[in-house]
Amino acid sequence: MDRFIGKRLDGRYEIHELIGVGGMAYVYKAYDRVEGRWVAIKILKEEFSNNSDFLRRFRNESKAIAVLNHPNIVKVYDVSFGDQIQYIVMEFIDGITLKEYIEQEGTIRWQEAVHFTTQILMALECAHEKGIIHRDIKPQNIMLLQDGSIKVADFGIARFLQSETQTMTDKAIGSVHYIAPEQASGDYITDKADIYSVGVMLYEMLTGKLPFVADNAVSVALMQLQAKPVMPRELNPSIPRGLEQITMRAMEKNPVDRFQSAGEMLDDLDEFRRNPNIVFHYDLQTANARYDASRSMEAYDASRQAPAYNDDYEYEEELVRSRRSAKGAMVVKGVLAAAIIVGLAVAVIYFLNYWNNRPEAGDDLLEMPNLVGQLYEDVIANEEYADFNIQVREGNDPDLQPGEIMNQDPAAGIMVKKDADVELLVNGGVGQVEVPDVVTDHMTLEEAQQAIEDAGLHSQVENVADDEVEEGRVISTNPEPGTMVDSGSTVTLRVSTGPAEEMVTVPDGLVGDTLANVSAKLEEAGLVVGNVNRDDTSTLTVDTVISLSPNEGSEISKGSTVDITVSSGKGATKTLSTSIPLPSSVSEDITLEVYRNGTKVTTDTVNPSYGSSYSLSFTGTSGSETVVVTLNSQTYMELQFDFDTQSVQVTRTYEFIPAGGGDSESSSSSESSESSSESSSEEGSSSEEGDAQ
Repeated sequence: MDRFIGKRLDGRYEIHELIGVGGMAYVYKAYDRVEGRWVAIKILKEEFSNNSDFLRRFRNESKAIAVLNHPNIVKVYDVSFGDQIQYIVMEFIDGITLKEYIEQEGTIRWQEAVHFTTQILMALECAHEKGIIHRDIKPQNIMLLQDGSIKVADFGIARFLQSETQTMTDKAIGSVHYIAPEQASGDYITDKADIYSVGVMLYEMLTGKLPFVADNAVSVALMQLQAKPVMPRELNPSIPRGLEQITMRAMEKNPVDRFQSAGEMLDDLDEFRRNPNIVFHYDLQTANARYDASRSMEAYDASRQAPAYNDDYEYEEELVRSRRSAKGAMVVKGVLAAAIIVGLAVAVIYFLNYWNNRPEAGDDLLEMPNLVGQLYEDVIANEEYADFNIQVREGNDPDLQPGEIMNQDPAAGIMVKKDADVELLVNGGVGQVEVPDVVTDHMTLEEAQQAIEDAGLHSQVENVADDEVEEGRVISTNPEPGTMVDSGSTVTLRVSTGPAEEMVTVPDGLVGDTLANVSAKLEEAGLVVGNVNRDDTSTLTVDTVISLSPNEGSEISKGSTVDITVSSGKGATKTLSTSIPLPSSVSEDITLEVYRNGTKVTTDTVNPSYGSSYSLSFTGTSGSETVVVTLNSQTYMELQFDFDTQSVQVTRTYEFIPAGGGDSESSSSSESSESSSESSSEEGSSSEEGDAQ
């Protein structure tokens, strides 16, 4: 049995059950006898209690959360760092992790994903304003409550921006599927690393898939640095374009290209929520799909953060420690455990080419040619090098001609794959080329991309509605055709998605109107009546509109269908009335009684000489009821009141024999004769004198 369960810590916290196990701590559900509430207690594992690194990290978590007060961040109530036991007392969250919810749902509706992401960003905005970077944002650390609210947990590798204990020898890597490229490469990190992780979570919620998946953590880390993720709409076409753009901007490889704060990302999410059809004009660099350490430095200021160390891979079950020697060389110490722990190689950029280009069995290999001294334009025009993924850095040497290659990586003579990444240092940049004309003939996207590539340029696509240009063809480019640009730069292709969808508003004032009127108004607005559902429980009259989907006032595409729910009328209160003739041969007072389903409801005195008929009126909602009329205790007439068909029928009549009129009992019957009747849907109809209720 667990040694803590059943125990009381500091005479106050009764440990009830183990609810979680992390890399360095156990989490228990406990009862606080002083405050009278349930709490969660994180207790540092005994084997780490004498390890200064783990103690530092554990204290970091308590310090980080203690200074934060936000409804979307798990609260810290108490801490204890004794000689025998170290623990943190936190708010108990009765819910599931966001990871569990994603696994249950597969993909999450974009409305929910935006709702969750907004709360996460608000929590991070609070932390970042306090100078705290979480650095391990992942769905396993996001708690989802039953009311849909979010709590950000586990600040175990959080770091204070101004911490005096930060060192260049510390490294912090969060869970490898969610870490930012600068974390994977061991570079300085800022709050923009958290924004990258939020982007990965948003991607996973919307598509049900992680952007980068491989057989081991090494490969995933390299993909974070170099690989281009599949666009979310390719995996889930229902994702709005604007939300895809927000996701991909958050996941930009270089911090300077991402949202510069959680608040900035929140602003764009708010704008998207107000107009889900919005298209943002971001200059996304996703197509380049490479982390550039030199560009990432633009995002940092004098107080930039040194990465701290993390041992904990709860989701990937991987453990890594890496240190730099005094000379700055990277030494990777992989901790290997049978079949479950993989060493995560975190190296400086120099080693990335090795991992990406290293020859493997079965690879089509060639000897790296000597490109130094050649002109860049000649190299990219040479079909022998067409498979190389060439990246360019600009150098400056006045003794060399512009465009001459000054250096290369990998070096000449090394065996490499045919599609190896090759970095060239080019004198004075790469020269300029003309943007080809792909607009005049409105080339297809495939034709335009090929023309752009043939010109030594890269392309990215922006989909735009156009009433004139055929779907899938190029409308325009940015820069425009004929513009001189640096070779290797990116050209935006604006591609037609066909005519823009005309948006219309579902008219107001439809609920409560009749089905016929509502159908006419919807058609007049350019909408189509979809399914008509009938509600048997409604007390409204038949065919009265109860609700619409989409609702009144909704903005939807012209020609969309609108489903309507109407009352079937079965639940409405109806009044049925009829008049019955009295015997004309009688001129004296007689007693008239009315029975409704066997129960007497009316007793009256009538004289046929003063009135030749008698009125009957009954209210009901549905079904059929039998009414019997007697005169002087003689059955005189039987009637059927049908509230479904709203009709009254006389089913049988009897001859009335006045007192002293003889002792014979002759009778006549009239089957299914229908008396005149009128119906009303008004509730609570009152009875005049002579009416039966």
